[in-house]
Amino acid sequence: MGRFVYAMQVSLDLRIEQVPGDDGAGEWLRLHEELHRACNTLTRELALLVHGRVYYEVMEEYWPQAPQDPSLPDYMREYGEIWTAKPKVLVSRTRNGAAHNTRIFGGDDAIERLAALRAETDGGIGVGGAALATQLLRAGLLDELVLFTHPTILGFGRPLFDDYDRPIDLALLERRSFEQGVTMHHYAVVDGKEAGPC
Repeated sequence: MGRFVYAMQVSLDLRIEQVPGDDGAGEWLRLHEELHRACNTLTRELALLVHGRVYYEVMEEYWPQAPQDPSLPDYMREYGEIWTAKPKVLVSRTRNGAAHNTRIFGGDDAIERLAALRAETDGGIGVGGAALATQLLRAGLLDELVLFTHPTILGFGRPLFDDYDRPIDLALLERRSFEQGVTMHHYAVVDGKEAGPC
């Protein structure tokens, strides 16, 4: 059976965007070669990727062209090659087609189809997009979190999960420190519990 793995760059207050359209390129992020190479390795080791539409469209706009861009460092060109070649599923009700080794799950049965995909996959399945990750969490399908935490507090912006108000028990699998104060914490999702009285 596969594992749905939600990996994101986050602030200390678990924000993934400060303003709409930030798209992972906000000035608060401390992206550097060591961190990027770690993300390359993580993505390379996944069996496939599952993206929500907004996340997918940000990725498809930039990464397929990156390998041919001589102005980019080698680790960014490498990530472009990894992302473009990796099998992908786009979860979207509005897209009818997609390139770059991508198939589409649309309609009301997308989560059920993702559950079946998880059952038949051997290895990690990368999850891209807060809305999709929240749906998987609500369905009891999200298995792991990999949070690359940047040493800043945004105070507002898009959270790691959308409108999720239940406690989540996590088990730490791995942690690592990077340059410029960035830390990685890799967790297994143990249980998402109903919120109880305070």
